[in-house]
Amino acid sequence: MSSNKQDKNKRNKWIALINIPIQMGIIIFLFAWFGGWLDDKYGNTSNPNRILFALIGVAIAMYNVIRQVNELNK
Repeated sequence: MSSNKQDKNKRNKWIALINIPIQMGIIIFLFAWFGGWLDDKYGNTSNPNRILFALIGVAIAMYNVIRQVNELNK
């Protein structure tokens, strides 16, 4: 019975690890898209908002990865 529980726990960790890059991609894409939308709305030609929001998205995604990996290690 304990072996079955360990196998299920390992499977759940793999599922969580597989979802991390998907979550990162979605977060970064949405923030970059929003920055691009702001640049289009206000007529910015050098895309400062897209760059800024993409970097904010990367920071949030990295925080999320670190938080999830720490949760898995508990």
